[in-house]
Amino acid sequence: MAYTTIDDPSAYFNSLIYTGNVTVRALTFDGNSDLAVDWIWLKSRSISGNHHLYDSVRGTQKHLRSNLDSAEGTNGGTDGVTAFSSNGVTIGTNTASNDDGETFVGWGWKAGTSFTNDASSTSIGSIDSAGSVSDVSGFSIVSFTGTGSNGTIKHGLSTAPDLFIIKRRDSANDWRVGSSALTNFVKHVNLNTTAVESDLAAAFNSTGPTTSVFSVGTSVSTNASGGTYIAYCFSSIKGYSKVGSYTGNNSVTDGTFVYTGFKPAFVMVKLIDSQTDNWIMQDNKINSFNGASSQRLRPNSSGAEFTSTNEIDFLSNGFKCRGDDGEFNGDGFSYIYMAFAESPFVTSTEVPATAR
Repeated sequence: MAYTTIDDPSAYFNSLIYTGNVTVRALTFDGNSDLAVDWIWLKSRSISGNHHLYDSVRGTQKHLRSNLDSAEGTNGGTDGVTAFSSNGVTIGTNTASNDDGETFVGWGWKAGTSFTNDASSTSIGSIDSAGSVSDVSGFSIVSFTGTGSNGTIKHGLSTAPDLFIIKRRDSANDWRVGSSALTNFVKHVNLNTTAVESDLAAAFNSTGPTTSVFSVGTSVSTNASGGTYIAYCFSSIKGYSKVGSYTGNNSVTDGTFVYTGFKPAFVMVKLIDSQTDNWIMQDNKINSFNGASSQRLRPNSSGAEFTSTNEIDFLSNGFKCRGDDGEFNGDGFSYIYMAFAESPFVTSTEVPATAR
């Protein structure tokens, strides 16, 4: 079996850092391949400010904020993301993503192939859906309108998603995260809060996704009658992406090592038991080398980037916890994570990656 099907992860995921100037401008990724992103996540680093998430399915100027439960907002004029390009996006003058002299980060994912599904005609699922999908990279963006009754929705992938994030667009409701890495699909975590995993059978109808559909119940956060929703679905792809779980050990000298099968470019982690705590996000552009400290952001917080001596090292085949911070390495605490590659541990032509 091949080590990976994606030798160049930058064709499907990449990040960029930039300094704002309050003018309409193109943001361009620096990978080996052009990256025509379908989902872009922007966040101020040097100052406090909401996360702003845009995607090509909902369209330009329409943003969601991962740190809030608020409904979708629409930018006017030249604000926000005004265009998705062949290798990045164009942003406007909105200070949330382009404040003068402040530093920002952007994370981008490519889906790329549009789909629509009339459930009654195709007999796939029970709720109509539309979106964009990349089966190669295991990522899809799915738009649907709720029915208020238990149902199933086509996600576009050929494998069951390992993690999916659902947000109601037309009303203030928590972001719901379901994952095979959680205890089961009765459990969920919220992207916008510090809460541990909790029961909400009505979110996903106590049912895990299949190779064709994911399930929703009667919760207004995932399936209110007439409510509009967006879902981001992820399947782990060998050598490129990984959704999983691990147990912390509270050790500074020999913290938990998490094998991913690639050198990470981005890791997002959430403590799911024992105590409430923040999500954390760390990437290879803000942290270009492993050192005595690391810079991180929190998707549930508007806070500026923070520096911690409790760092996470990115290695050639995974990541290593180098601290005793309960956010990512509490003793006996359980965590879920989602990671994307800078390079596979070994390419399809058997070339190994190197640690930083």
